[in-house]
Amino acid sequence: MLVLVAPGQGAQTPGFLTPWLELPGAADRVAAWSDAIGLDLAHYGTQADADAIRDTAVAQPLLVAAGILSAAALGDTQPGAVAGHSVGEITAAAFAGVLDDAAALTLVRKRGLAMADAAAITETGMSALLGGDPEVSVAHLERLGLTPANVNGAGQIVAAGTMEQLAALNEDKPEGVRKVVPLKVAGAFHTHHMAPAVDALAKAAADLAPADPKVTYVSNKDGRTVATGAEVVERLVGQVANPVRWDLCMETFKELGATAIVEVCPGGTLVGLAKRALPGVQTLALKTPDDLDAARALIAEHAQA
Repeated sequence: MLVLVAPGQGAQTPGFLTPWLELPGAADRVAAWSDAIGLDLAHYGTQADADAIRDTAVAQPLLVAAGILSAAALGDTQPGAVAGHSVGEITAAAFAGVLDDAAALTLVRKRGLAMADAAAITETGMSALLGGDPEVSVAHLERLGLTPANVNGAGQIVAAGTMEQLAALNEDKPEGVRKVVPLKVAGAFHTHHMAPAVDALAKAAADLAPADPKVTYVSNKDGRTVATGAEVVERLVGQVANPVRWDLCMETFKELGATAIVEVCPGGTLVGLAKRALPGVQTLALKTPDDLDAARALIAEHAQA
């Protein structure tokens, strides 16, 4: 059984969209999306530097556009389940038919702007903790006033909070943690610092007409499967201020009988977690169009009829 997954913010790198725009029709699709949301996605995906695409209001639409574009390049895929990490949940909602492409891009543009505004109130950020015992790490983070914003499984937790709190974490790592790695994000996402963005996103979501998922949709709020489009959207709104539980998503993939995971562009992070947490499950990350043939072969072997 195939699971199609979409990465979250921090996966973007300068120029990563360049080879994808060379595919037939891709540049025209991206140009149309750019016009619709008032953001030059082609420029940011091909020419902008790392600082420019670190901007939340830019990174989020860019990631969703790349995910939709690369998934479309796979052809008529029929995954058994879909899921997304953080903003990748909007990409997954498009995969599942909950939102059409235009609605997904419009929503993520408003999400990115709202979260950028919320992040501007206080200087905040996120850092990944590699290694250690999750229970020990979570208790340690809470003592420092930090939030375990992403519990990713495979020995990885992402802490979020003020820059002062993150600096204290660098000096005082939890027992067993090998390394603390600052992430390429511009705020403490999935924490109380994002509460102002929840209200803005709720207003934006009120204009949507979501359909029920056509395939199994796994929510990163708690790893549960969600059967209605209305609940998917409700969770998309709330998740900006709630922790991501990717560990529970992977447990659900296992329970569903996943045999392969394909991560759309810019892939790598989620299949890396899966390799450690789901031994025996085949994985493939779409980084460039050169990966498409291997992905199609994997899909043909594992997709549900």
